[in-house]
Amino acid sequence: MPEEKPTGYRRVFAVREFRTVFLAHALSLLGVIVSEVALTVLVYSLTGSPLLSALTFALGMLPYLIGGTLLSGIADRYPPRRVLVLCDLLCAGCAALMALPATPVFALLALRCVIAVVSPVFNGTRMATLTDILGDGDLFVLGRSLLRIVSQSSVLVGFGLGGVLLTFVPARGALVITVCTFLASALLLRLGTRRRSARGDGGTALVRYSLGGARQILGDRRIRALLLLLWAPPMFMVAPEALAAPYSDEIGAGVAGVGLLMCALPVGTIAGELYAGSVLSAGTRARIALPLASVTLLPLVVYAVTPGLVWAMLALALAGAGSAYTLGLDRWFVDAVPQELRGRAMTVHTAGLMTIQGVGMALAGLAAEFFAVSTVVTGAGVLGTVCCLVLVVEVRATARTAPAGSNDVREQPSDVREQASDGRERATELRDGADQHVTGG
Repeated sequence: MPEEKPTGYRRVFAVREFRTVFLAHALSLLGVIVSEVALTVLVYSLTGSPLLSALTFALGMLPYLIGGTLLSGIADRYPPRRVLVLCDLLCAGCAALMALPATPVFALLALRCVIAVVSPVFNGTRMATLTDILGDGDLFVLGRSLLRIVSQSSVLVGFGLGGVLLTFVPARGALVITVCTFLASALLLRLGTRRRSARGDGGTALVRYSLGGARQILGDRRIRALLLLLWAPPMFMVAPEALAAPYSDEIGAGVAGVGLLMCALPVGTIAGELYAGSVLSAGTRARIALPLASVTLLPLVVYAVTPGLVWAMLALALAGAGSAYTLGLDRWFVDAVPQELRGRAMTVHTAGLMTIQGVGMALAGLAAEFFAVSTVVTGAGVLGTVCCLVLVVEVRATARTAPAGSNDVREQPSDVREQASDGRERATELRDGADQHVTGG
C-alpha cells in the first residue's frame, strides 16, 4: 500500500527545517509575551505611574517603523541564518540587562525599544527565509499562516499565563525566562536551519540600501496595492479591541465582557485560517481572496444597533474569520517581489502592519472621546470597507499576466495554478529530503 501523502498543514510540518523555525517562533514569542507582562508590572512597581506602565506596551510597537525602514536592508545584505541568530542573541542580551536589579526605569524602556527595533528585522528575515525553505508556492502560504496562528493564539493564552507566572516568580525573575527562550530560539535556528547566502550586495551604506529598497517596494504599483490591502483591514479591525473596555461598560457586561470581546476576534481569525489552510485548495483560496477582503470588516457595522455581548462577539469572530483572505494575498505578494528584495519587502510589510495597527488604536481612542464607542466601531467598519473596496479595485487593475517561463501564476487558470504549485512543492520536498543533514557555517 502506498504511503499516504500529507495534506493541508501536514505538508508543511513534513519539512524538517520548517519544524525548527516553527518551534523557534513559538519560543521567541513566549519570551516576548513574558517580557511584556513582566516589564509592565516591574515599571509600575518602580514608579507607580500608569502612564509609564502603559508606555512599555506602546514602545513594543512604535519603534517598528524605525527598524522596518532604516534597518530593513540587513534582511537581504547578510546571510539570513546569521541575522536570525544574532537578533535572538541581541534580544536575549537586552532581556538579561532588564533582569539586573540595578537597571533603572529609563534603561528598561530603552532596552524595550531596542528589542522593538530588532523585531521587524528578525520577522522580515524569517518570512523571506520561509520562501527558501518552503518555496514561493502554496507551502509558503500555509507556513506563513501557521506562524500567524501561533501569534493569534498567544493573544488568547499568553498574557493570562504571564499573569499566572508572576504570582510565583518576581518580575525580574520572569525576565530571566525570557532570556532562556531567546537563547533556545537562537540555538534551534543555528543548528536546525541551513546556511544560505545573502540575497543582496553590500555596495552601499546600510541606511541608504534599506531606504532604496523601501522606495523600490512602495514605488511598484502592484506591490504597493497588495501591501495596503494587507494593512488596511487590521488597521480598522483593532478599533473594537482597543475600545473593548468602554464598550463593555456601555452595554453593562462588566470586566468579564472585556476579556470575552478581546478574545472573539483572534478566535475567529484562527478558525478562519485553519479552515482555509486545511480544507480549501490553493486555487480556491486565490479566488475568494479579494471578495473576502471586500467584506471582512462589514460585520463591525452591527455595532450600529449597540448589540449585546453575544452578538458583538459573533460579529467580531466573523470579522476575524474574514482575515483568511491573507492566504491568497501572501502568495501574490511573494510572486510580485523580486528575489533580491524579499528580505526588505517582508521587513517593510511587518513594520507597516504593526505601525498601522498602532495608528488605528490611537485614532479609535481619539474618536471615542467625541462619539459613542458603538458609533466609532460602526464607522471603522464602514470606512474600512470603503478603503478595502478601493484597494481591491487597485489590486485587480495591477494584476498582470505572467510572461512565459515566469514563476508568477496569478493570472493562469486555477487548475494550472494548482498544478504549478504542486510541482514546486514536490520539488521543495525532494530538495528538503536531499538536505536532511545540516551544513555548517
